[in-house]
Amino acid sequence: MAAPCFLGWDFSTQQLKVIAIDEHLRVIYEDSVHFDKDLPEFKTQGGAYVHSDRLTVTSPVLMWVKALDMILEKMKSSGFNFAQVRALSGAGQQHGSVYWKKGSIQILKNASPELPLHQLLKACFAVSNSPIWMDSSTASQCSNLEKAVGGAQRLAAITGSRAYERFTGNQIAKIYSQNPEVYTQTELVPIGAPEKRISLVSSFAASLFLGAYAPIDYSDGSGMNLLQIWEKVWSASCLDACAPGLEEKLGSPVPSHSVLGSISLYYIQRYGFSPDCKVVAFTGDNPASLAGMRLQEGDIAISLGTSDTLFLWIQEPTPALEGHILCNPVDSQTFMALLCFKNGSLMRERIRDDCASGSWDEFSKALSSTVAGNNGNLGFYFDVMEITPEAVGIHRFNSDNQKVSDFPKEVEIRALIEGQFMAKRIHAEKLGYKVMPRTRILATGGASHNKKILQVLSDVFNAPVYTIDTANSACLGSAYRAIHGLVAETNVSLADVVKLAPEPRLAVTPTTGAEELYRPLLKRYAELEQKVIYNPTSSCPAK
Repeated sequence: MAAPCFLGWDFSTQQLKVIAIDEHLRVIYEDSVHFDKDLPEFKTQGGAYVHSDRLTVTSPVLMWVKALDMILEKMKSSGFNFAQVRALSGAGQQHGSVYWKKGSIQILKNASPELPLHQLLKACFAVSNSPIWMDSSTASQCSNLEKAVGGAQRLAAITGSRAYERFTGNQIAKIYSQNPEVYTQTELVPIGAPEKRISLVSSFAASLFLGAYAPIDYSDGSGMNLLQIWEKVWSASCLDACAPGLEEKLGSPVPSHSVLGSISLYYIQRYGFSPDCKVVAFTGDNPASLAGMRLQEGDIAISLGTSDTLFLWIQEPTPALEGHILCNPVDSQTFMALLCFKNGSLMRERIRDDCASGSWDEFSKALSSTVAGNNGNLGFYFDVMEITPEAVGIHRFNSDNQKVSDFPKEVEIRALIEGQFMAKRIHAEKLGYKVMPRTRILATGGASHNKKILQVLSDVFNAPVYTIDTANSACLGSAYRAIHGLVAETNVSLADVVKLAPEPRLAVTPTTGAEELYRPLLKRYAELEQKVIYNPTSSCPAK
């Protein structure tokens, strides 16, 4: 009998990835299909089509299906033993939506193992090019939704986020208003049935394995502007504002750890999967990454990339106009928060070039040569329009809160790094996050290799910083979730399931006295931020 293994899938924007792990959480197989390179017939750029209005962005649904055919054939050719797979789960790029035509359920259920899926399903989609997260063409729908429920803050209080152009409810509203006949092609089903006709990318992918329409999970469902995140049910007022009869087209959402059923006969006959292989609910790529990084209560993950992203595990969130609150994918009683800061590594690189001759060594030395707190000098550095908060430009303040035109180079460097991390703590706490004695900060991305930068991060949050490798966190998180799904109903936590996984590496601990030093600076920074906020004219914030 072959040793059992578990598959994690990631249907991301530019590629489809798969990882297989064994019972000891060791990666025993990984592969990917790159959409532009491996499927050139679809003529995508970065896995998507940017339309002539530069606002509408879509991806061809059949490309995702063909990528799955391709990767499974590659696995088969390599001699991969599908019979050893006990369970699988997956992730999809968040917010994208797939529209199944009436009758597609029969084609899914009765798929002939003689043919690849992309041939079998070619007539199954009412919309051949799915709107994806990069789309920003729904400003009027966002405005309508916020008005319908009593404003942006009210919508955030219900669904975890104000109206965002990429969020699925607004995309569905656009399709309904522009192509009502397409919307009506997606048939209604009885409420409570495990079937529906509009999928997220995640539940669409799960449907391919299940041979039936898979339900939307709570966590990815929180990125639609439609789910009441507290009660875990669809919001009637939000649904009504988007399109008629929408609840029946979505089906009932389910806990993210749900076992949806056994794998479809198609995979048993075509690839040799075991009939006992279970399909665990798929979720969004960000929630799956939270699982892959093995966040626990009180932890923060910070990705320091082109844009800086914060993942937070929160017990009692307070949804705000910035950031997103989602149901936690590994613990249905708690929440996760996402905060995105556009001015990330490019801003750091620009100040490095201007103030440290383009050298990270010089940059680090300058950071070390200045004192924590920067003698009260604070700065806001936004080369492009920031989204957390909505502000643009460079704004410097001395210790008397007077605006100044420039700082000495080493003061500029510290003001940039302290400012970026103070903003992250302030906005995390606005969403209900609290630094706890057991809080760990898990840092990833380019700047996580720079210990001097991490020291400032540790001091501002008064918490130890660990570094982690997250090259395939969504994929790995999906494989972990596949294992967890099999035991979740017995109250076993994901942390129990993944305790054999490699631990993050401790990088730095907070300097003694850091909390007392930064507390008044954080208060000042939050007050000054109000002075630099741009007054937006649009109802919908930038992506």
